[in-house]
Amino acid sequence: MGVPAAVEELIEDAKLMAHLATAVNGRPHVAPVWYAYDDGVLSVLTTGKKLTNIQQNPRVAVSIEKHTDGNAEWMATLLGTATVSDEATHVNEAAREIFPKYLGPDEETWPDYLRQALTDTPPESLVDIEIASATATQL
Repeated sequence: MGVPAAVEELIEDAKLMAHLATAVNGRPHVAPVWYAYDDGVLSVLTTGKKLTNIQQNPRVAVSIEKHTDGNAEWMATLLGTATVSDEATHVNEAAREIFPKYLGPDEETWPDYLRQALTDTPPESLVDIEIASATATQL
């Protein structure tokens, strides 16, 4: 099914927080993440419980919502399969796509802990989610 063009238009450049849902042993875990989206793949950098869950069960869900003054404008739900990469080159490339969206283009102004993603030993892993299906509701 993939990602319909109407959903892509909503999520592609939106400077919004996404919520990544993972589940292991019947226990869901939802956490906010920054993301980049390109051609059916949503990318996030992460560590901790989200990463551990994805390594055990790569099937994930993502929810993104845009609202103004507490009023929802649109909501998108994405379902897909995640793959993990710890290769520094891939993590660095993803960081350079994700962070400017939220922090601006000047890497020198980014917090130190985020600039660590640009080293040869980044502290987070890259998770690429191949979107299998997506829906959106515009209000």
